[in-house]
Amino acid sequence: QVQLVESGGGLVQAGGSLRLSCAASGRTYNMGWFRQAPGKDREFVSAISRSFGRTYYSDSVKGRYTISRDNAKNTVYLQMNSLKPEDTAVYYCAASRYYEGGHYEEGDFDSWGQGTQVTVSS
Repeated sequence: QVQLVESGGGLVQAGGSLRLSCAASGRTYNMGWFRQAPGKDREFVSAISRSFGRTYYSDSVKGRYTISRDNAKNTVYLQMNSLKPEDTAVYYCAASRYYEGGHYEEGDFDSWGQGTQVTVSS
């Protein structure tokens, strides 16, 4: 595994923005974000590949969130705009040391961050 350290969560009003960062301790291929709201299962949010920067988003965040990465820094970012109360959740960074395909299930990632809380007030 690689160690993943997230930052950037917090409290924001609806319509506001936050930027999450996740720094990996080593080289990774696919990197992504998942989230888990209280009482709900963890769900996929977004992912990005290393080589070509291919991005993928869940329908619930498409058009509002933007994922990017800096391979030199082994860091992935999630810019979250037009936030809604239903975006409130613990956001987890995930990474794969080997896989760069087009599947983004939890099992396709082998390293996970500790999570960072995002709270959107109405």
